[in-house]
Parts: sequence; C-alpha cells; structure tokens
Amino acid sequence: MLLLILPIFILPHGIRAQDEKEKEKLLSESKTAKTDFIKTDPAITSLFTSSKGYVIFPRNGKGGLIIGGSGGNGVLYEKEKAIGTAKMAQVTVGAQVGGASYREIIFFESKEALDRFKDNKLEFSGQVSAVALKSGASKNAKYADGVLVFTQDLTGLMAEATVGGQKFTYKPL
Repeated sequence: MLLLILPIFILPHGIRAQDEKEKEKLLSESKTAKTDFIKTDPAITSLFTSSKGYVIFPRNGKGGLIIGGSGGNGVLYEKEKAIGTAKMAQVTVGAQVGGASYREIIFFESKEALDRFKDNKLEFSGQVSAVALKSGASKNAKYADGVLVFTQDLTGLMAEATVGGQKFTYKPL
C-alpha cells in the first residue's frame, strides 16, 4: 500500500523541478536572443529602454505545405524584469513549403498594449507585419496599434506567401 501512495507525494516534486529547469532554460535563451538582437542592430537598444515592455520568443519553429503553423515559448519583460512566460501559436494558409526556426520580439509602446498582451487579448492577423531585423532596421520601424514586431531567422528554409494569425497566451511567473 505504501508503494502505491509514495508516488503521489514524489511525482509533483519531480514535475515542478522539470518545470523550473525549462523556465531557467527559457530565461537564458531569451537573454541570449536579446544580446543577438542588439549585436545585429545596436539601435534597437533604445526600444528595450523606452518601451513599456517586451516579449522575446528565442526560438519559434514553423513549417508548412499549403497549410502551416508555427509556435514557440517566450518571456515577457516589464521595466527590464522578467514577469511571465508566453506561448505563441500561428496558423497560416497559402503557398508555402519548408520549415525554419526564427526569433521574435514584440515591443509594447503603451501600458494599454502591454495589458492587452497580459490579458491574453493580443492577436495578430494578416495586416500586422514584422520587420526582419538587420543593421539599422530599428531606426525607421514604427509601432502599429501599440506594438512593434521584429524577427530574426535562425535556421531552415521556407518559401511562403501566406495569410494567417498569431495568438498569444501569457502566464505570470
């Protein structure tokens, strides 16, 4: 009987330890991604300090063949402090083939835009476009509806002409 009851007390501790490891890895990857964004375009530093907050998705994966999708996990920062984690899911339809991974960062211009994200009310449709980060790209980038999105390719090859949307889910730390 004791052997049947013992796992009930041990299992939750193991799950929490695994969750902590994953969270620490995500925080580390997010810091690395921020450093790489700044190396690519040093002018982006001003957005990190002037925005009300930002979310970094250090490694999103995407793939598709006519219908596609992408997703990833990220960290939300407010006043340079990690305050929560986020998940991104995207569905696309159109001419597409291949697979790739990329980074994404979303800056929030206002408290209202940041609160929309924290309330899980931020979704991107086909009208929102991301700026592919390269040297100098952040200088001329403009906020749209309180958000500014940058992406940075990591690996893979994907050809696409699609429409779709991104949905985000926030969870406080």
